[in-house]
Amino acid sequence: MKLEITILAIAYLLGSIPFGYLLVRIFRKEDIRATGSGNIGATNVARSGAKGLGIATLVLDTFKALAAVLIAKHFAPGVAGLPSTLAVAAGVAAVIGHVFPIWLGFKGGKGVASALGVFLALAPYVALAALGIFILVVFTTRLVSLASIIAAITVPLFALILPPGRSSALVAGFSFIALLVILKHHANIARLLKGTEGKFGSKKNQKVQA
Repeated sequence: MKLEITILAIAYLLGSIPFGYLLVRIFRKEDIRATGSGNIGATNVARSGAKGLGIATLVLDTFKALAAVLIAKHFAPGVAGLPSTLAVAAGVAAVIGHVFPIWLGFKGGKGVASALGVFLALAPYVALAALGIFILVVFTTRLVSLASIIAAITVPLFALILPPGRSSALVAGFSFIALLVILKHHANIARLLKGTEGKFGSKKNQKVQA
């Protein structure tokens, strides 16, 4: 039990590393929380004028969650190709850490990149399918928030039909993560319904972030 608690604590702390905040603070001497939406995620970092830092934030936020799951899988590899409950729980803990980081007063990002890292580590086919949906929606609408929401909705469905196979722990964990991501987009959902959500790459509505 001590090992499991330690692994979950490590996963949460890894997820809590606010790379977007740190990169902007180090390289631009600014607080990303005072820019745009105030979100520490890759989209807000990129829209602040630091596209390179936005890409770096995306990669680092993805890999910190992936690393958290890989640590758990090392100690609890699972059975018959299915991930262990501990590995799934570590993924959930990492996303919670990103959304509610202890270092920033529990006010973090929306969990999209970190969720991708978890999905890649636990179910790569599910991750790639959801990523394909995300890219398709962004390409056709330029609405990152809408793409994130739709991709999140599809994740539990893909988890039921794609490898590694049906797992109650996996579906439950993915459903929780997807729901958390959607709930963190509540302000975006309101703007989408009003037709006022800013589009990626547009100079208009730069203060509206996904």
